[in-house]
Amino acid sequence: MAVTDEAIEKIKGMIVSGALRPGDRLPKESELAAELGLSRNSLREAVRALSLIRILDVRQGDGTYVTSLDPQLLLEALSFVVDFHRDDTVLEFLAVRRILEPAATAMAAGRISESQLDVLSSQLDALGGQPSVGELVAADLDFHRGIVQSSGNSVLCSLLDGLSGPTTRARVWRGLTQEDAVSRTLHEHRAILAALRDRDAEAARAWATVHVASVEQWLRSTL
Repeated sequence: MAVTDEAIEKIKGMIVSGALRPGDRLPKESELAAELGLSRNSLREAVRALSLIRILDVRQGDGTYVTSLDPQLLLEALSFVVDFHRDDTVLEFLAVRRILEPAATAMAAGRISESQLDVLSSQLDALGGQPSVGELVAADLDFHRGIVQSSGNSVLCSLLDGLSGPTTRARVWRGLTQEDAVSRTLHEHRAILAALRDRDAEAARAWATVHVASVEQWLRSTL
């Protein structure tokens, strides 16, 4: 194992074991290196790597701290990695979204508030019948994010946020090339919203599946 990898594993072990908790300040570099049996250089490289993936927060002049380890913070790295996908793998991302998003939508059926449903409905009304592709994609992201946030599962919400990059591109392509894409999207959004208002988790799940699958099916036929 490379010395930097070993250093990363040792710091990870301290966090996983509870020796270091969210918000804790790490010991001074010289002390921690001696405690872990590492060179200061390998420890420094490990800290740099862990700060890039939001495990550690290096504060100049103050020290290095364990972050909150909040799922949304940690999964920011996922969206960064997802942006490097190849076009021929976008279907795989959509397949994952087709598994996760209907589940989150079903969970939201019992939790989403009437005021949040009113907000989502107003946003759809504001789009009108002929929004631009850019407006539709932005509204689509906000619509699904609002529903997923109401699922009450922050990990699920962060995962789906991270997967939005390639699926957003697919929605743009679809809007540019498929004539009924806008009307279909708006119809599916209304159907999801109606199911949520009825507190019908299975109908909400079904319509969310249809919504993602329609993009997936279209993209599969074009690649």
